[in-house]
Amino acid sequence: MHIPVLEKETLEALDPQPNENFIDATIGQAGHSLKILEKSGPNGKLLGIDQTPEQIEIAREKIKDFENRIILECGNFSNLKEIAEKNNFGPVNGILFDLGFSSWHVDESGKGFSFQKDEPLLMNYGQEGLTAEQIVNQWSEEDLEMILSQYGQERFSRQIAHQIVEIRRIKAITSTFQLIEAIKKAMPRRYQNGKIHFATRTFQGLRIAANQELENLKKALPQAIEMLAPGGRLAVISFHSLEDRIVKVFLKEEALKNKIKILTKKPIVPGLIETRENPRSRSAKLRAARKI
Repeated sequence: MHIPVLEKETLEALDPQPNENFIDATIGQAGHSLKILEKSGPNGKLLGIDQTPEQIEIAREKIKDFENRIILECGNFSNLKEIAEKNNFGPVNGILFDLGFSSWHVDESGKGFSFQKDEPLLMNYGQEGLTAEQIVNQWSEEDLEMILSQYGQERFSRQIAHQIVEIRRIKAITSTFQLIEAIKKAMPRRYQNGKIHFATRTFQGLRIAANQELENLKKALPQAIEMLAPGGRLAVISFHSLEDRIVKVFLKEEALKNKIKILTKKPIVPGLIETRENPRSRSAKLRAARKI
């Protein structure tokens, strides 16, 4: 079952009022959107965006009771303004970015997001674009080390990158299990039985690189502030220290320009009960701001 992360705190930050319009830039399984639609009735509209066509269809089914008030668009939030203009959507009273990837991607997409299943090494949210297989088999050893180190924060990034390059000289790495074997060979045995799976950080680094997640976030945030009506609210839930840093620095800069008021002096994190009920929420951080 899909559980929206920091649901209560996100709603408090966005503070939906009757007849206000919202954009959920990462609608996923529509958990947050459902609550926003309940509070923004009778006439508030919601524009939901997602890169994955299957997620759009799941969202459509979940919020079908509000179908006359929703617009769903399959696209990348880096094109936020263009998507809103195309749908003649406005004024915009609030925008939400939930940067976590859905459990659907791990459990059902078949795209190699999970290291528990042997699947093609794709890891891309959309139907096109760069794949993890291309990165693993075509990028230089130095570039591989960089993404594993920076995006994955993997301490054995150099050894893993070297092992990948050695293996692909003989045979291309095309599946998750082949990649896991390469990672295993590169890591000291004592690190292979830790609390988190030893492939977690490598998979994270590849996913972020394949989907250009950090670059897209940097493109989307200025568009969000520009599009918000005065008094409109922005809420961003991040799951990675690099994402959180991008959001923190951006909000600070916009506040210095007197464009926004930051509503979260420190990021809001899930409490003990939420992390117990939904372990994937443990790294979530919510930051919010209001446009002046």
